[in-house]
Amino acid sequence: MAPAGLAGEDCGKPIPWDPKPGTALYVHLPFCAAKCPYCDFFSVPAEGQDLSGTIDAILAEAQARAPRRPRTVYLGGGTPSLFPGRQLARLLDGLDACTEFRSSATEVTAECNPESLDEDKARCLLDLGVTRLSIGFQSLRPELLALFGRVHDVDDSFRAFEAARSAGSRNVNVDLIYAAPGQDLAAWLEDLGRVIALGPEHVSAYNLTFEEGTLFRRWLEQGRLRRQPEDSELDFFLGTRARLTEAGYAAYEISNFCLSDQSCAHNVNYWHNGAYVGLGPSAVSRVGPRRAGNVRSISEYLRRIRRARSAEDWSEEPGPRVRLGETWWLGLRLREGLSPAEARARAGAAETWDEGDPGGAIAERLAGEGLLERCGGRYRLTERGLPLADAVAREFLELPVEAALDSPSGTR
Repeated sequence: MAPAGLAGEDCGKPIPWDPKPGTALYVHLPFCAAKCPYCDFFSVPAEGQDLSGTIDAILAEAQARAPRRPRTVYLGGGTPSLFPGRQLARLLDGLDACTEFRSSATEVTAECNPESLDEDKARCLLDLGVTRLSIGFQSLRPELLALFGRVHDVDDSFRAFEAARSAGSRNVNVDLIYAAPGQDLAAWLEDLGRVIALGPEHVSAYNLTFEEGTLFRRWLEQGRLRRQPEDSELDFFLGTRARLTEAGYAAYEISNFCLSDQSCAHNVNYWHNGAYVGLGPSAVSRVGPRRAGNVRSISEYLRRIRRARSAEDWSEEPGPRVRLGETWWLGLRLREGLSPAEARARAGAAETWDEGDPGGAIAERLAGEGLLERCGGRYRLTERGLPLADAVAREFLELPVEAALDSPSGTR
């Protein structure tokens, strides 16, 4: 039965997705205390929004298309920790009724911001089946928090981390951003040391980017912001890796570091180009060769779910070459790298090419240039190649396209 208020005349309409049991599940909760000017994810300030109705709609969508017994679940946003405990209980209890995730998932992550994570909220999330809390510190400098549009202060970040520990969480990630305009490298490394001293199991440290459609991008184009020079960005990148590695964190992905093999399994599935189903406004899904995304609008998402339990706004089915190129692009972000056979299998193109496929040929050429190295049949970025990861990726994304193979079957 659909949640209250969502029983439309078209409910029960077949959805063209058939995810296998165990497929990863992502749930997008697009509400924040305030919209950060660097963020290109779909999110809106929560004030005046229908949070309860959005949960109703997500649960109705879950009944129609969520995978059974997902191996990982990720509550992202937006700011899931912004929701009151009773709403989180309704969401997670409803998802478990649809998917049985509490008995199947090895990892359940909830993104949190410091201003909305206290001990009661952390304990609520853990009691509801969350196993991993990801806290958005972003910076330990008041002037950078102000630049980033964050509504918390530095003390809030430390209080939130302590709240997670006091509630019993033993798997905490801290999100950080570096190489901001005007940021000093020595100050950044000092702040990174303060985070390391907390002992989080996982650290995500990202070089600031100026994404299309964000205020930061507009300010950059207007000259109101100046990005760090390339050589400074490289110093931040190398200094971050060195400091975290010295502290015992494994650099298992370009921007992600963990202790004791506590990598983020949900995100590793993305980097393996694995299947996943996304629920909520703007959420994207990939099952087999097909991928699709929900509408980027709260009101339209609610309307479409009420009408037909589907908010799909676009879909496409890239051909084998595109899928292969994306698989190499994603897989090379991981320290483990990948082999040509793994790339073909993950791309669903195992029978399209023999061992001389174009991805493997490009990898071999890049190995000859010192950007990749061969390790046990796999290719991975060298120390020289790591800072050039985006340029290396483009070599694969620009695989020669054959129109007969690569014309999308859907529209976007």
